[in-house]
Amino acid sequence: MPTISVKRDILHDALGRTYTEQEFDELCFEFGLELDEVVTEKNDDGKEEIVYKIEIGANRYDLLCVEGLARALLVFQNKMKIPKYELSKPGKMERLEVDPSVLQVRPHVVGAVLRNVTFTKERYDSFIELQDKLHQNLARKRTLASVGTHDLDTIKGPFRYMARPPADIKFVPLNQTKELSSAELMDLYSTDSHLKPYLPIIRDSPVYPVIYDSNNVVLSLPPIINGEHSKITLKTRNVFIECTCTDLTKGKIVLDTLVTMFSQYSDTPFVIEPVETVSQGETSIYPSLKYRTETIRAEKCNNLVGVNQGPKEIAKLLSKMCLESKVNPDDSISVTIPPTRHDVIHPCDIYEDVAIAYGYNNITKLTPGTLTVAQQLPINKLTDQLREAVAQSGFTEALTFSLCSRDDVAAKMRKKIEDIPAVHIGNPKTLEFQVARTALLPGLLKTVQANRNMPLPLKIFEISDVVLKDGGTEVGARNERHLSALFYNKTSGFEIIHGLLDRIMQLLEVPR
Repeated sequence: MPTISVKRDILHDALGRTYTEQEFDELCFEFGLELDEVVTEKNDDGKEEIVYKIEIGANRYDLLCVEGLARALLVFQNKMKIPKYELSKPGKMERLEVDPSVLQVRPHVVGAVLRNVTFTKERYDSFIELQDKLHQNLARKRTLASVGTHDLDTIKGPFRYMARPPADIKFVPLNQTKELSSAELMDLYSTDSHLKPYLPIIRDSPVYPVIYDSNNVVLSLPPIINGEHSKITLKTRNVFIECTCTDLTKGKIVLDTLVTMFSQYSDTPFVIEPVETVSQGETSIYPSLKYRTETIRAEKCNNLVGVNQGPKEIAKLLSKMCLESKVNPDDSISVTIPPTRHDVIHPCDIYEDVAIAYGYNNITKLTPGTLTVAQQLPINKLTDQLREAVAQSGFTEALTFSLCSRDDVAAKMRKKIEDIPAVHIGNPKTLEFQVARTALLPGLLKTVQANRNMPLPLKIFEISDVVLKDGGTEVGARNERHLSALFYNKTSGFEIIHGLLDRIMQLLEVPR
């Protein structure tokens, strides 16, 4: 789960009071969060500041910045009313025109404007940090969506989103002084620790996406970097936000989250100016800031959560979680889902918020109403018996990773990866974890390699699952329980492995 770093003093200012570490830890626990650790860090002036590191639920994008966190905690404590997010009605709406050329690289773009925003150093830092958190989590490291923010007073609409050959795109990138082509930018940032991971997203494409204003000023080269011309500063008052994406749903969530969090710094808080997007002859208005309503019953909520609350009490609990609720004449509860709560996709998510607001520690522990007899799975029982028998034969059990590299199951075993029914990881983080293992032997061989300094002989074994592709199953793969043993010495020791095999066959009552 993502962890956010929040300066204690800034958080206390936003909450309107000072908390001791224990008090804030208890508040986080009541709200379903965890105060992971408290550290001391030096700020830009070299002064030490206390920083809270708070663990946030992976689907609570609205809590990834101090603005959203403080707002949610204030509403939870009934110190603040639930904000109402609204779209303004400008005389002339800014427009994003999408050229068909981007359909092959990054087909969607959405936008919004924050008018009359007042930035401070802390607000600006939080603004940038939230974008980074959204990029890393929801946007999957900018592959699904990426945000560009610009000083609207330095550019002029309508804005054009198109794709052009790398050599034809020239501009001064952010924090640079020299004009470069996008091809040159790829070389420049190939050694940059921050931007280097994003270059492969578009590097091999024949055309790169780019956003121009009406004066042909480059706003950004998504998803890599913005232009220096429209750079945001502490003096910026009007912010133009564009979000290009390959997944339109993710792009809209990113945009909704960003504008709802920072619209509180506008002269008219929580009012956002929309931007129209024209694509393939169709005009859409973003952000939608869509509110929706779910209807739940108190009886079902009580049964699932394990409490006994009336409709009015449940509505009050939900309102503490920023889900404004009201009781209908038939005692059903209408729950309004705001645009900040994209994590609520099912009534079960609403019931979970009831449990949080009620307090997990306040739920009475009850004996289950049904009687069940627990029983070990036959395969696990057999596995435990075999483990004991193999260990009695003088072998030591090893536990290896269930993920490995392609070479481990193919080239190093003198096989071709195409001939192996391996399940491949879509976005492996390292070369060591590319596929699910199809055999246990590669893991045991790597264990021996890492323990060559141990006295000989080495006798190790493992009983565990491997994963194999299987088109006949619902998920396209199946687990198989395997046993593997390895003897390592200066002599081959064939008779030792043969003896172990005979013993296993005997235990399994396999006929000769």
